[in-house]
Amino acid sequence: MLDLKITGGTIVDGTGKPRYKGDVGVRNGRIVAIGKVDGPARQEIDARGQIVAPGFIDVHTHYDAQVFWDPTLSPSCYHGVTTIFGGFCGFSIAPLTKESGAYLMPMLARVEGMPLESLAKGVPWNWTTFSEYLSRFEGTLAVNAGFMVGHSAVRRFVMGPRAVGEKATKEEIGKMQDLVRESIRGGALGFSTTLSITHNDADGNPVPSRHASHEEVYALASVVSEFEGTSVEMLPALDFSDETYEVLTQYSLSAKRPVNWNALIMLNVTPQEKALVDRRLGATDYARARGAEVIALTVPQTPTVRINFVSGFGLDALPGWAPLFQLNMEGRKAKLKDPAYRAQLKADAATEKGVMRMMCDWPTTKIAETFSAKTKPYEGRVIGEIAKAENRDPFDVVIDIALADDLKTSFMPQFGDEDAELYRERAKLWTDDRTVLGASDAGAHLDMIDTFALPTAMLESGVRKYGVISLEAAVHQLSSKTAGLMGLKERGELHEGWHADIVIFDPDKVGQGKVHTRDDLPGGCARLYADAHGISHVIVNGTEIIRDNKYLGKPAGIILRPGKDTYTVHLPTKAAAE
Repeated sequence: MLDLKITGGTIVDGTGKPRYKGDVGVRNGRIVAIGKVDGPARQEIDARGQIVAPGFIDVHTHYDAQVFWDPTLSPSCYHGVTTIFGGFCGFSIAPLTKESGAYLMPMLARVEGMPLESLAKGVPWNWTTFSEYLSRFEGTLAVNAGFMVGHSAVRRFVMGPRAVGEKATKEEIGKMQDLVRESIRGGALGFSTTLSITHNDADGNPVPSRHASHEEVYALASVVSEFEGTSVEMLPALDFSDETYEVLTQYSLSAKRPVNWNALIMLNVTPQEKALVDRRLGATDYARARGAEVIALTVPQTPTVRINFVSGFGLDALPGWAPLFQLNMEGRKAKLKDPAYRAQLKADAATEKGVMRMMCDWPTTKIAETFSAKTKPYEGRVIGEIAKAENRDPFDVVIDIALADDLKTSFMPQFGDEDAELYRERAKLWTDDRTVLGASDAGAHLDMIDTFALPTAMLESGVRKYGVISLEAAVHQLSSKTAGLMGLKERGELHEGWHADIVIFDPDKVGQGKVHTRDDLPGGCARLYADAHGISHVIVNGTEIIRDNKYLGKPAGIILRPGKDTYTVHLPTKAAAE
């Protein structure tokens, strides 16, 4: 007898091949029949009028802390995600010492936008090794999950406070290598790091990995090559200079693995934007010519970003702005009230010509949320309109409103209107062999970014609204292609004998609901959230976990282990690249 039979649906199997009508039979967590499936089953799902597809795979999340208070890893599971990967940008929370935990908690609150109260109340912080960390939630999760070991956690473990501000000795690099080995043996799927200027700790200083030498980064990456089924990830310098090309290439060669980086986002179709995108994609061409592999993670939608002067995330990456966010709140407010300092901030921001330039286009910035009676009338308005009405400078408007709100005001930079032309250009990125759909950042930037609904946004906008990609191709991008990047064994496609990770959805209704604030975090904190539309069933390892947007209370996910659940994705040869 089958455990589950899905009947009457239209199968889109993840390979990109044309859809077809058929049934799916499941037994012991595996797909045992596809097409015409006879015989009884303990559970039957009528999928007439719906698409039956492989579960979606999110290759870049930050659910490392949320696993302790939310076993569903919402909202991802409701949007059809059956497998997630975490521990990226060097920000794992294992391995851990008492001292490093006291540092990592506020660092995560700052750099990844996780409320400090939630991290303190929702996470036990009572492990040392990576293996112990995984054991704390093994068997509790609704979806499959794999985690990388992060550079900042490793560096702080070995070097203590010296991890910020100093270079590691040869002996310390050796100890870090041993710690990475121990972590991979304990279940880490690989190694991650960041060199990005956007990543600063709770004190406003660069996070530990940003103080490492290239020698250290490559030495730690080389450990990954010793183990089957491992990967590496990096958030590189945002300039994508020749040096950045070389760092990504050597990182890949040191690990003997493809490196994926986060994130390639096309905001508009201007020649300048296209040139920036081409420059970033060029990192892959450079790497392949040298026998390495570099893959960009890209998203299907325009991120809606919210910034404020409390966390300072994003703003601290503007030229000359970092020192402001090393001050306490009173110090910041005093500086912002100083006309001379304010003028210098404005002038420094105006020199930004790269990827962060949209963050400081003050006239087009929208006020998303205010926090006082005085500022309430400004909520929902655009800075440029306010400035014109009040005959004031737009930058002064931003700072004055922020000060009146005790710096809590949520500002929303406008990254351009979405239209068919922009989506046609994005579709070229999705299907480029130098990219993979990812970069959702789900579980992070909880008050800032809404890219967590990546799969439904892709299906709604890319497939249905703008028609720039077929449903079959979109599902392939969300499943098989992502599985291939991470070396997932027998997941990402609907095949007999493969794991039964399945999503069933209405192709005419699937999409993302309205982004809203939801108060459901530990410590009474809130996060941005969006419901999924049109997804009727989500199945993980043969067990139905979601039905019509409701969790059925069945923790069917597994912790993915290197070699056991993943295979090694090898580098291309120079000959193949040529």
